[in-house]
Amino acid sequence: MPVPAARSSSTLLDILDRVLDKGLVINADIVVSLVGTELLGIRLRAAIASFETAAKYGLEFPGGTKIDPALLDEARTGFEICPQCGKKASRRELLDVGCPWCGWESARTQSMRSLLP
Repeated sequence: MPVPAARSSSTLLDILDRVLDKGLVINADIVVSLVGTELLGIRLRAAIASFETAAKYGLEFPGGTKIDPALLDEARTGFEICPQCGKKASRRELLDVGCPWCGWESARTQSMRSLLP
């Protein structure tokens, strides 16, 4: 009898974290035509991402958004500051493993550890 593959359960927080971390872009072209004649054309581009992700990929910010240039440079480098010790570490390492300096663990790491036998 085959054993079913383990299903990964994702919470809404995990999905939101992934969308904001990776970003989501929606492109749509809507055309209304009548008897082969285009009457209306709409191009839509929507992006959902954190400011850090948007800065990393060079997306434009809405008019009037004030962001410190030093923070934009930091977002592009991929480093974060550990909330416990204040030292910089790779964003991926902090989220997936923990802080290499003080041993702080993210909620994601703690939840993954609780799932292990």
